[in-house]
Parts: sequence; structure tokens; C-alpha cells
Amino acid sequence: MFRLGGDLVVRLPRRPSAVPDVRHEQRWLSRLGPLLPVAVPEPLGVGRPDDGFPWPWSVYRWLEGRNPVAGAVAEPRRVAEELGAFVRALRRTDAHGGPAAGRGVPLADRDGPTRTALARLGGRIDTAAVTALWEEALRVPAHSGPPVWVHADLSPGNVLVDGGRLSAVIDFGTAGVGDPAVDLAVAWNLLPAGARDTFREAVGAGDAEWARGRGWALSISLIQLPYYWDTNPALAENSRHALAEVLAEAGVR
Repeated sequence: MFRLGGDLVVRLPRRPSAVPDVRHEQRWLSRLGPLLPVAVPEPLGVGRPDDGFPWPWSVYRWLEGRNPVAGAVAEPRRVAEELGAFVRALRRTDAHGGPAAGRGVPLADRDGPTRTALARLGGRIDTAAVTALWEEALRVPAHSGPPVWVHADLSPGNVLVDGGRLSAVIDFGTAGVGDPAVDLAVAWNLLPAGARDTFREAVGAGDAEWARGRGWALSISLIQLPYYWDTNPALAENSRHALAEVLAEAGVR
């Protein structure tokens, strides 16, 4: 992302696999944005590939705010309430014709890559405890209702705060329709334990959905951690943080 003057930002894909996200965000953000209670990226233009850059890119309006720090969120209950209101509003949006969210699948579909990540991590985490919690999550009943709109990547890097308030949610490249539990992962990758019930109440999550959300927090963090261990310290640290929060909640120290 590059600032373009004082009011705009240019967002460019860094690898070929991210190119479809450009068209995806251009199409769906215009539909979703007006229905959500906080700011989201507003598409203003599309750049065409040329000799200087080989893929399409987007121009958005600049959004003020900064990424919160997991474990040090100012006004955590307020942010939890506002995140809950965002998730609830997104779920209420008409899902007819919406694209499938890559992370909106049943947890069982994540079992293979999650166990592969566990094997790659070896002794760098409490593998036995995390495996037991993952297997517990797999026993939770799958989502049986209709698919709903989900952001699918709610994490500190995709949330902006300003003055102790949620100011924006960004990066809708993985947004689509699927199991609503995926958006609950933010309860462990960002929010402190004391604000989780506030978030859960704001969303209106039942026991099975909440348990699946914890499973999503586990799976996402486990898969990210070995992938980013040496290449993206911030994402690796957030993955370790989320795993520690899930383990602490389960009474594992």
C-alpha cells in the first residue's frame, strides 16, 4: 500500500495468487460498505497492468487509524462491542449470490493442513495440549444454518482503531459466505480474556458456534506460525499470542 496524496491509497498485489482479490474487493466492497457500521475500504478506481506493473491494482480512500496491539488494546470492551456490531451487521447482509469464503468451510476440512502444521512445529509449542484442543474442536457440531457473509480474516492487522474506538476494518480479499464462526477468531487473536464475553454477547454466538470459533483461532494460528516463523515476525508473534490465549482459557499453562 502506498499513500496517494493526503486522501487516497494505492493497494497493489505482491504475488500472483493475490490478483483475484483486486476484482473481488472491487465488486463486493461497494455492496457491503454502505451496510456496515464502521468504515471499510472504498474502491475509487482500478489500475491496469502495463510494463511498469504486471497486475491490476486498486485506489481506495485513505482510512485513519492504526492497528491495535494484541494484549494491549485500549478500551477493550468498547472495541469488543464495536467488533461484535460489525460482525452482526455483516451477517445480516443478503448472502444470495455471494462468493464462498475460503475460510468459511467446516473445521473438518482444515484437519489435514492443521495437523501438517502441528507436525512442522514439533517441540516449539505444547503439541500434545494443542492437538487435544484441536480434536475437541473437531467434535463440535458443524454449522447447520444457511451460510452468511463473513470477513474471514479478522485479526489485528486488518483492524484499525482510533481514540479507543474501532475506526475501520480492512482487507476483504477473503470475505465471502460460509460458517459464521470463522469471524470469532478475533476473540483470541486480539481481544483480552476480559472482553471476550462482551464480544460474544454483541455477536450473539451460541455454545457450538463459540467453540468452532475457538477452533478457527487454533487452526489459523497453527497454519500461519510455521509459514511465517522466519519471514513475518509480526504475524508469527500474533499466532503465538492466539495459541497462548486459547491454551490459557483451557487452563493449560
